[in-house]
Amino acid sequence: MAQLQLEQVDHLQCDDQLNLLNEIDRLRSQGMGCYVSLPQLIVCGDQSSGKSSVLEAISGISFPTKDNLCTRFATEVVLRRAPYFNVNISIIPSQSRSDVSRDKLLKFDEKLERMQDLPNLMEKATHAMVVTDHPLNTIAPAFFEDVLRLEISGPQRPHLTIVDLPGLIHSANKQQSTADIEMVSAMVTRYMKHQRSVILAVVSAKNDYANQIVLKLSQEIDRDRNRTIGIITKPDTLSPGSESEKAFIELAQNQDINFRLGWHVVRNRDYESRDTTTEARDTAEAQFFTQGAWATLPRPIVGIGALRDRLSRILFQHIKSELPGLIRDIQSGIDNCRTQLAKFGEARSTPDEQRCLLIGISQRYQSLCQAAMDGIYKDPFFGDPRSKDGFARRLRSVVYDLNNQFATDMRQKGQHRRVPQWAHEEDLRSNAKNEISEAGFIEEIRSTLKYTRGRELPGLFNPLIIGDLFKEHSQPWEGLARLHVRNVWSSVRYFLEMTIAYISDEATAEGLLQDIISPQMAERFAHADAKLTEILAAHRESDPMTWNHYFTANLQRFRQQHQQNAMLARLRNIARPPDPKTIVSNSATIDQLGLGHYTLTNLVNTMNNNQEMDMDRYACSEALHCMKAYYKVQLKTVIDNVGNQVVEAVLMPSLPELLSPGVVISLQEGELAWIAGEPEQNQIERDQLNRKLTVLMSGAPGLLKRSIEQVSNPDAGPFTKRPRTIDSALGTIGFESLRTAAGQPTQPLFGVPGFSENFSLTPGTFGGSASPSPLSNVPATPKTESSLKAAPPMTSIMETELPLSHTEEENGTRQAGFDVDGEGEEAKLL
Repeated sequence: MAQLQLEQVDHLQCDDQLNLLNEIDRLRSQGMGCYVSLPQLIVCGDQSSGKSSVLEAISGISFPTKDNLCTRFATEVVLRRAPYFNVNISIIPSQSRSDVSRDKLLKFDEKLERMQDLPNLMEKATHAMVVTDHPLNTIAPAFFEDVLRLEISGPQRPHLTIVDLPGLIHSANKQQSTADIEMVSAMVTRYMKHQRSVILAVVSAKNDYANQIVLKLSQEIDRDRNRTIGIITKPDTLSPGSESEKAFIELAQNQDINFRLGWHVVRNRDYESRDTTTEARDTAEAQFFTQGAWATLPRPIVGIGALRDRLSRILFQHIKSELPGLIRDIQSGIDNCRTQLAKFGEARSTPDEQRCLLIGISQRYQSLCQAAMDGIYKDPFFGDPRSKDGFARRLRSVVYDLNNQFATDMRQKGQHRRVPQWAHEEDLRSNAKNEISEAGFIEEIRSTLKYTRGRELPGLFNPLIIGDLFKEHSQPWEGLARLHVRNVWSSVRYFLEMTIAYISDEATAEGLLQDIISPQMAERFAHADAKLTEILAAHRESDPMTWNHYFTANLQRFRQQHQQNAMLARLRNIARPPDPKTIVSNSATIDQLGLGHYTLTNLVNTMNNNQEMDMDRYACSEALHCMKAYYKVQLKTVIDNVGNQVVEAVLMPSLPELLSPGVVISLQEGELAWIAGEPEQNQIERDQLNRKLTVLMSGAPGLLKRSIEQVSNPDAGPFTKRPRTIDSALGTIGFESLRTAAGQPTQPLFGVPGFSENFSLTPGTFGGSASPSPLSNVPATPKTESSLKAAPPMTSIMETELPLSHTEEENGTRQAGFDVDGEGEEAKLL
């Protein structure tokens, strides 16, 4: 009875494995591999490494090697167990081919009647690739992106799919040029870089493995060595007991170059036994591994039979572990295609279609533009504010920051010269390189005073000198203001460019910016520049004039500060501290100053004895106080005027109206064709996107069905090792996907009716470490009698087992080369 149950389990595992492999092969045959990385085994190796012999031993098919028929393209070998032997040969055309060429190559579908016809059929397939798109009088490329597909079925075949790549070339010769070497290396490297490719690195024991290109490439690309399995060929060429034999045995034991998937050793036919049968070949190989040092290796890592089973299990487990990420990539590709197609809009060849497209764009533009001006950043367009482009799209925030920075620059850089004694004044601090003391400033004013004398009394000054001093001291204002206006204008224009690019295709965006947006923005900049000139002229060309009481308040404060500084200086002069070493500071007390011998009257008289006898110096000091007070008043006025009258009144208002539906309606047919007419390149890109979307959409339902089956029946598969609950899967996928599996209607996933939008696979869905989502986040569905009958039993779901993911293996939950559950050597195959 136990034996019967084991056979039933094996049958279920075989069916599940076959269905999953067939689904991936179907995706590959439809060209899915051009858009997303598919789980696959790729056979790589140097020329003459025995790669073809390994493939021949695995498949049971003798591949032609003399004429280099398989070296110009990748060959996909699909092995399936079936009652009868059958071989089909077809071509999977590259997506870079034209539609006509693709249709021609897709029609190539030949069935092999006799084994000796295989070379002729492969040559015929090669000829089809060469002639298609390349007439006889033109030079065809040395290698093709197309894939030759061999489907081989028979009673002794494993469920396995392998992609055979051209052999890596060491040096050029008459048959192989330097360009061929580079092209083969590029093709192999590209396949290796696919993150879902398991690399079968074939290494010949006839050569030092340190000098074989395939190991160098695999270790450069698969740095963590998680997805490479090494295969050693021709071990019988090594001398028994030699150092080379010892080195390769250590390599096979994973002691030198350690791969997570380990190593495997096979013995190929030699030249003398090249015509022997498959049974004789396997017998000779089994006999070899029972002799000498090779007999010490574990049986699961030697021989072609063990390799077939090992690769079959590895591929099956690899597909299962990559299934969640593959579905995410397909969904992402579908979303991306739809986004790009949405930018292109509907095909437009007539003026009405073009006008309709632009009206839709204008409405979307107005919505985004108004939201940016209002500071409402809920639309996905605004993105992450921490990124450069994300912040640049938040126009109100950008303009606010620019205005704030302008105010800071005006305070810190707005003065022509820096006066250290003014550092305590916030609006009079300066970073100017020109430095002058207050006393030196007064002396400069004295030289100017004699040229402005009028009828004023001694000790007074001509009021017009304030204007001269202010104009000189505020020289940097114009440069700072013009730079600020240009920065705001540039930021607004950049925002408009990003908005137009976001809602339309590249060609249409270019036309809208060039013909509609840019002319209006240039006009706004001219108006802003003129308004700024007007504001600056009012302050720089007119005589000083203000009715702001802040001027007199500042003037009085400056005079008081000047008197206070003079009194402090006099106190320091008359101070007689008890300790001569005492430093007299502004916080010193009367006792510390040693002024006890002064009466209050004497002290006051001494402090008041501060008359400036130099009348011109007194007048210059007063003029400087007046200029400082006037400067502070005008500084605030100019900052506000530039922000309000230039930025807000000229640059920012009515931005949504730059591209309104009314503007679109007023366009002439010629303008419509120029802006919205679809260029040939757009038509090509639209066709490519539609082709990609078709491929992705066609593959999604079947793959999703397999995913749901994995959740509903995770026991199916040889790699289930220990009981685990499915809590994380329920939290990650959501109950809607389970309702979908039960046949309940939901919103479509991948745009395919019957699949839930809520189905979201993440690492851990089939055994990863994802945390379960709160049940409160799961959309509720009304319970009906039919739904309760159709829903899977919750107890059975919660008690199911899940296979371990790559994440758990990398974290040490399951380690290659160890029997994790005491089930013998099978676990070592991982």
